[in-house]
Amino acid sequence: MTFNAVFEQSPLILMEGAIIERLKREYGLVLDVDLDLAGCIYHDQTVEAMTALFNEYILIAKKYNLPFIMTTPTRRANKERINRSPYDDGIIRDNVKFLKKIQNGQEIKTFVGGLMGCKGDAYLATDVLSVEEAMIFHAWQANILCESGVDFLFAGIMPALSEAIGMAKAMEMTKLPYIISFMIKEDGRLIDGTTIHDAIVAIDQQTLVKPLCYMTNCVHPNILKKALSHSFNKTQTVLDRFKGIQANASSLSPDVLDGSHSLKSSSPESLAHEMISLCEEQKLKIFGGCCGTTNYHIDEIAKVLTGCLESQT
Repeated sequence: MTFNAVFEQSPLILMEGAIIERLKREYGLVLDVDLDLAGCIYHDQTVEAMTALFNEYILIAKKYNLPFIMTTPTRRANKERINRSPYDDGIIRDNVKFLKKIQNGQEIKTFVGGLMGCKGDAYLATDVLSVEEAMIFHAWQANILCESGVDFLFAGIMPALSEAIGMAKAMEMTKLPYIISFMIKEDGRLIDGTTIHDAIVAIDQQTLVKPLCYMTNCVHPNILKKALSHSFNKTQTVLDRFKGIQANASSLSPDVLDGSHSLKSSSPESLAHEMISLCEEQKLKIFGGCCGTTNYHIDEIAKVLTGCLESQT
């Protein structure tokens, strides 16, 4: 089945939990300053560790008979950063090959997403691109990911509307399905002050091929609940179009978590419990983990949400 078909037909889709943070904390690996995780596929130790982590998450999806999506470690692998690194665009292709190798032979529906990110700081919304600048800047990476055989494109933690629109325009030109994921605050807005509702409407209106859906990553479920509770976001548009979260296991702000020397995390049971209303009331269907999450968090989330859906049928 295509990714579009699985998205439309599946009430629940599981996404990976933390990768980068677990590599740093559990394996003591040091990431590239410019490209974060992208260059790690050229080191045997890191490849072994990443393979183990992705397979942990896939086994959980298999355990609960859920479709699974995983994204390439390429959020920072844009043209500008690659040009000042020792690599060329082959690093993007090799990251896709790495995940496609893991994908091949899986017994469950498993999809590879090409991960992209904003040009500047996602937590502070610095160096934000205009619509036109973003479309040109991000098209290069989007096209390479498409040519490399990803199943869909994924824009992660986008903090500002103008760049998100340009990113969407670059993605739609590939003809692949794509998802836009926002960096949001509990006041119901992106970092640049745009409401979730207004951001969805603007992107939908300015693209011919609309995003498959919208979601958020790198925030705690309670922050998303507060964000969606504001009257300006309690709209049918948001209910229909906002469909997922890659959740932090702590309610601290992402910039604090990013710079923390110690792990900030709640229990798997606590995090999973906070996801229930997002599934029941907000009708979210894509659930994964970000900062502070492990395979134990993802397992508990899958268990709780699967049980919740079964009780409704």
